[in-house]
Amino acid sequence: MRMRRMLGLALAAATLAGASAVGAVSAEAASSPNITRDECTAAGGQITARPYANETCALPDGTTQPIT
Repeated sequence: MRMRRMLGLALAAATLAGASAVGAVSAEAASSPNITRDECTAAGGQITARPYANETCALPDGTTQPIT
C-alpha cells in the first residue's frame, strides 16, 4: 500500500511538472514570436545587436522581438 501511494505521488508530480512546462512554452510562443530581418524593417522596426546575444527588432510600438 505504501509503495502504491509513493508511486501515485510521483506520477502526480511528474504530470504537474509536464503541464507547467507546456504552459510556459505556450506563453513564450504567444508573447514573443520570432521574425526575420526583412519583416522587421517592413514593419518599421530597427534591428539592434547586443554583445553575446541574438539580434532583436525594436518595433515602433515599443516592443522587441528576437530575429531568426
